[in-house]
Amino acid sequence: MITAVIFTIHFIFTLVIFTKKWQEENLSAGFINIALIAILFTVGWSISGMIAKLIMEPKGLGVQFDRDTFSLTLLTLGEFFFYRLYYGREPSKEAIEAGKEKLL
Repeated sequence: MITAVIFTIHFIFTLVIFTKKWQEENLSAGFINIALIAILFTVGWSISGMIAKLIMEPKGLGVQFDRDTFSLTLLTLGEFFFYRLYYGREPSKEAIEAGKEKLL
């Protein structure tokens, strides 16, 4: 069940980023961001799976929180902080205008 929630969170996040990039830039930017998220998810899950294999047994901490769920949880935490930096808040119009004034 925890695994399904994590996959659902990733799916919703992917849809939100696709829609945001599609509306702000163009359709190809949306697809490129989907590809980025998919690649980071698959590579990150492999890496977090290796880390989880070093830390815990296959049965994990119970029926609902096995080693695979633990590795997905590690991945989600890492992705949260990475995407927070990568897709951080857009600068406000005032900040952009202030930056232009400094250049002049």
